[in-house]
This record gives sequence, C-alpha cells and structure tokens, in this order.
Amino acid sequence: MQKALDKAWTYQGLTFPNPAVGAVITDKNSNLISLGVHERAGLAHAEVNAIKNAYMYLTKDNQIQEITNPFLLHEYLLKHHAGIFKNKTIYVTLEPCNHVGKTPSCANLIKELEFKRVVIGSLDPNKQASGGITTLQESGCEVCVGVLQEKCNALLEPFSLWQKAPFVFFKIAMSKNFVISGGIITCKESRTHVHALRDRCDLLVIGGNTVRVDRPTLDARLVEGRAPDILIYSKEKNFDTDISLFHVKNRKVFIEDNLEKLKEYKFVMIEGGFGMYEAIKDKVDYVLVYRSASEKEGKVLKLEDNLKELFSMPIQQDTLTWYKKDG
Repeated sequence: MQKALDKAWTYQGLTFPNPAVGAVITDKNSNLISLGVHERAGLAHAEVNAIKNAYMYLTKDNQIQEITNPFLLHEYLLKHHAGIFKNKTIYVTLEPCNHVGKTPSCANLIKELEFKRVVIGSLDPNKQASGGITTLQESGCEVCVGVLQEKCNALLEPFSLWQKAPFVFFKIAMSKNFVISGGIITCKESRTHVHALRDRCDLLVIGGNTVRVDRPTLDARLVEGRAPDILIYSKEKNFDTDISLFHVKNRKVFIEDNLEKLKEYKFVMIEGGFGMYEAIKDKVDYVLVYRSASEKEGKVLKLEDNLKELFSMPIQQDTLTWYKKDG
C-alpha cells in the first residue's frame, strides 16, 4: 500500500476534479507485479492502469499498450484476461468506483477478472461512486479495508475538501539555503510541474507587488495547458494592463483587497514571495515547496515550525515536498 501511496502522491492535484489514487498488484507470494496511478480526469483509473501493466507483464501482449480509452481498455481486458488474475491481489488507496461515468466501474472489472483479494485504504466519500466494497464482497472476493488508512485519508483529503469548499495551497520555490528571491531558482522540470498544476487549478492568487515587478503571464504554456483565472491580492488597484497576464484568452482577472473570491472556486493555488506568504500563511493549511539543490544569496524565508511533511520526491536536481499544518 505504501508503494501505491507514493505513486499516487506524484499526481496530487494533477487529477482535479478527481482524487489522486494509486494501485499495486501482487502475486500469490506477495511479489509486486505492477503499479498503476490515475493521471488525469477522464483517463483510466489507477486500478485499470495497474491491471493493464500487469496484463502486459504476464502475457507479453503489448497490443493493449496503445489503448487509452477507458471503455475500450475495460473491454479488451475482459475479453483477453484468460483467468490470469485469479490468484492475484490488488492494493488500492481508494475504494474502487462502483458506477459508470466518464469511465466504467473499476469494482465490476475487478470482480469480472476474479481477483482473489482486494486491499483498500480509504472509503470513497463520493456517494455516487461508492459501493465498490459491497460489489466485490458479494462476488466472493476477499476484501480488506483500512490498510494504512490514515495515510490514504491524507492523500484523499484535497479531494474531500474541494467537494464542498476550496482546496487552497501556497506554492513556493526556494534554494537549498531557503532563499526565494533573485530570479529563476528551480529547474525546468519543476517549472513544468507548476504549469501542469496551473492547468488543473481553477484560480491562481498572486500578490500585487509581484505583478508590478515581475510582470508575469502566469499561464500553463510549458504543458500547453489552459490558464487559470487570476486573483491579484492587492490594496492598490493600479496595474499596467498591457502586460500579457491581462490578455490570456478565456481567463478572468480580478483585483481585490480580500480573499472572498476563493469561495467561488474549488482548487486554488497561491504564488508569491515574502509579502504574500506573510499575508496568507494563516489562511492556508497546505504548502508545496520546490527546493533547488543549489545555494543562493538573498533573504531567507523560514517556513513555519508546525508544517508536517506529507510527501517528498525528486524532480531532476530539485525536490518537491507537500506540507500540511500539524494541528
């Protein structure tokens, strides 16, 4: 389950409005066969990707590799599986979905493939999609629920939040010695990841001083994605509206001296420097840090002591870390 969690965290936020989910398949001796992760809303779920990878490994049939449509993928697996999953176990961070929406039911696929055992971390809080456990139990499959549940719930929490209120996090880039000023700090791969998150979030909040000094565009061009709406958090309303930030198609730009606008959105990223961090640190519970391996000269930003590390991974020479306020 920990391997499934680690894989899922690498896509945290990128699956909005769906949750980040990971899956692992093992054989009867608990040897790992495959990993799977949900990469984007509308694409195959984590369980299906893990099953697809296991199928290719066990059968050497690579024709399935080119199939990306979830319905065609389910159809191919149901037609060609030949009973190879009967003695296998699948670990999933979230209860397999039980309904047909943009993708078919994962619970039904697992049932039809006759998996011996399903190990689940969190229950699905979405009433429309829940019920997978019942479907699997009624089919005779052995179901184990609540494995690493606290960690799986922590992975699921952003999804649970944006179901009813905005999920808001502060993104910041810093050097090895905690400097956040002085131009580009992190590598292109880290900046590309930020653009991928911008493509998914529906509102990006930025401080007025950053807009005036840096004159940013704040789009998602590195992933050829959509640009989010912008809230410029500033007491002063005067800006050079000729800069590119104000001229991105299908984008709304608001200039406000409060954060009430956040209530109208579901997935909100805040970017900025010292002033912005100090202004909003009591209003956000999550912080995403991209930290370079190199040191710089400049003013150091000290993060709060009550930030608990949830997940960390390398991005080339940088390190990405998700934090949440502890208590």
